[in-house]
Parts: sequence; C-alpha cells; structure tokens
Amino acid sequence: MQKEYVIITAGGTGTRMDSETPKQFMELNDRPVIMHSIKAFAEYSSNIKLVVVLPSGHMDEWNSILAKHPIPIDYEVGSGGETRFQSVKNGLRLIEGDGLVAVHDAVRPLASVQLIRRCFQGAAQKGNAIPVIPLTDSAREITGEESRPVDREKYSLVQTPQVFDLSLIQKAYNQAFRTSFTDDASVVEAFGSKIFLMEGEKKNIKITTAEDMVIAQALL
Repeated sequence: MQKEYVIITAGGTGTRMDSETPKQFMELNDRPVIMHSIKAFAEYSSNIKLVVVLPSGHMDEWNSILAKHPIPIDYEVGSGGETRFQSVKNGLRLIEGDGLVAVHDAVRPLASVQLIRRCFQGAAQKGNAIPVIPLTDSAREITGEESRPVDREKYSLVQTPQVFDLSLIQKAYNQAFRTSFTDDASVVEAFGSKIFLMEGEKKNIKITTAEDMVIAQALL
C-alpha cells in the first residue's frame, strides 16, 4: 500500500467572517472547525501523515487549541503564504518520499471518511481524484453590465480533498504562480496532466461566511 499524506490548508485569516478569529479556529460543536477536518482524516487512517499549514501570527492560538484537542496522528506544522498556492507549496516541502497526498481545505469540516477513502482510491488508480458536485441552480455568465444564461449541465462545483500522486503534484508546484490557479487541480492541469473527476458530497460545504457556520451546525 502506498504511503498517504494530507495537507490541511489553513493559511487564511477569514476576513469575510467579520471576526478577528480565523474561521478555521472558530468553534463548531465545541471543537474548532479545523479539528473537525483533521478528525475525519485521522478516522480514515491512523497511519496517514498530516501537514497543517497555518497563518503566520496565529501559532499561540494553535498551541492553545492543541492543549484542548490533541491530534492522534503524526503531524507537522508549516507556515502559510500570501496565496493558497504558496501555502500548499510550503506544505509540500515538508513531505519526502513517494505516495499519495490529499490537499484539503481546513474550512471543509464535514467531509466524510467515505469521501476521503474514495478520493485516495481514485488517485491510486488514475494519478489524481477531484471531487465535484453538480450545479443545481440556474446560472448566468456576467460580462460587464450584460449577462446570459448558461447550461448548468456543463458545470460542476469543485471540492476538496483533492488527491494526487505525490511526485506529480510536487513537480506541478515548481511552476510559477498564475492567477488562474484557483485550486490544486488547476495547478496540476497547467503542468500538463489530465484531471479525473469523481462524485463529491453536497454536505461537504466550505465555510466562508457566518451563515455557513449555521448550516454546518445544522448538518452536524
């Protein structure tokens, strides 16, 4: 069996939350949001190697969280960069060897063990696995003051964890940053690799606003 790793990206400061506390550190069911994400991977495998990439200036807060919520798997802590691209790159530098690596948003605390397992299995077979869910609302393309309807059947919403062959994503992240790099799949695709999509989970929401916390609470 291949060695498995996960990088939890938690480098953001949560400006859209209107809170001094980064959203990944906010309490959700008596546990910080990030700890729900870490817990899911620990439940998936006790042997997985964890890398947590944190925003600079919040290490004291992180250490306080650890005192209340110890992590039951092997882990390292890296420093977040100015962009998500740089944060993931910093996390990849802490991983050596071969295997598969998942990159997961710390603020997606509801990813299930089943989804994590399917993503690793898919990447083992095809080199990468990207979970997506269908776009169910009507959608319009906005251009300046004009708009037009688009066929929602042609679009999907992208989630994490995104899982890759470790050597592939490490090479991909040696590229120079582009503004088109919105997630890890876009980085790997720009490197020349085909991206393989798989079914995600509707409840695997990304917490961005205060309303998302209410939804996550209800789902839990």
